[in-house]
Amino acid sequence: MKDPRLAKLAKVLVNHSITVQEGEKVHIVGTVNSKPLIKELINAIYEAKGIPYVELSDAEIHRLQVQSAPEERFILQNKWNVERYKDLDAFIQIVGEENDAEMSEVPASVWQVGQKHLKESHDYLIDQKKWVLLNYPTQAAAQKAKMSYDTYFDYLIDVCTVDYKKMEEAQRPLKELMDKTDKVRITAEGTDLTFSIKDIPAVMCAGARNIPDGEVYTAPVKDSVNGTITYNTPCPYQGFTFHDVSLTFENGKIVKATANNTEKLNEILDTDEGARYIGEFALGLNPLITEPMGDILFDEKITGSLHFTPGEAYDEAPNGNESSVHWDMVLIQRPEYGGGEIYFDDVLIRKDGLFVIDELKGLNPSNLK
Repeated sequence: MKDPRLAKLAKVLVNHSITVQEGEKVHIVGTVNSKPLIKELINAIYEAKGIPYVELSDAEIHRLQVQSAPEERFILQNKWNVERYKDLDAFIQIVGEENDAEMSEVPASVWQVGQKHLKESHDYLIDQKKWVLLNYPTQAAAQKAKMSYDTYFDYLIDVCTVDYKKMEEAQRPLKELMDKTDKVRITAEGTDLTFSIKDIPAVMCAGARNIPDGEVYTAPVKDSVNGTITYNTPCPYQGFTFHDVSLTFENGKIVKATANNTEKLNEILDTDEGARYIGEFALGLNPLITEPMGDILFDEKITGSLHFTPGEAYDEAPNGNESSVHWDMVLIQRPEYGGGEIYFDDVLIRKDGLFVIDELKGLNPSNLK
């Protein structure tokens, strides 16, 4: 039985996120369990006079392909990817997770080799093409979110189809303020961090790249970060979920990193030189996303949160840091998570997850819902 809400979500993706135009070629990559949404996407793309192409993926097959792969496999895969991406205008990635630990047995050394060689094609797709990434509701995702499947399905549709036009307008004053800010200070339990964002652009995110969406991001001046940040949400990466991650910085570099698996955390941060520097600083703004689920597509948009990201900086907000790692880690500052403050140039702009200066109050949940 068709669910009309999936048709609504498909139209958001096609008409708002990647704005398909007549004759544009759209590559959809999705798991078999996301077929109901893929079917609606095909219909929506044809309605927009675009041309859809579909590729079905499977996590178990992917694990088997990479777990014992020689370096040559990744070199060739990168070459193939670049060539096929040249013929695309837009890309939709749908993740239908059935087991979030499926890739946990892949050795860290394989991830490092793969990330190094696939970076060229990944960056080409991200930088040169229209794209959007989202999750499809599955039993596994519902379990991780600690919800029944029906409740999770409703939740996902609701948070993915918020009024992105209204959100975009509310984000403009924050972007303008960030664009003229130099010094940032963040305080919370286990956290006292300072850095500069001077002359690095702020970027609004309101449904054009990730669904669900809701953040404004920039990047710190690479060598300006000093102090400690302690994240109070799960930090999943490469099939393993880290907890109680704490990072200490000196002149931009992570000099101390601890977690529930400190050794594994530092292995990832040693992937390359850029992995120990920060590539993104962002404020989460989706009014309907309130609790962490261990799924970064949702968690990085939690209202009253921020994320501070080791690794690669985005081209739209460049700070010169390059890495094959881009690891979003989330700190929630609402009172039930210990509270916290954000200062821009010594002015308090957000306290306990709520904006306190008049020009930003439109981003508080009561005004965005």
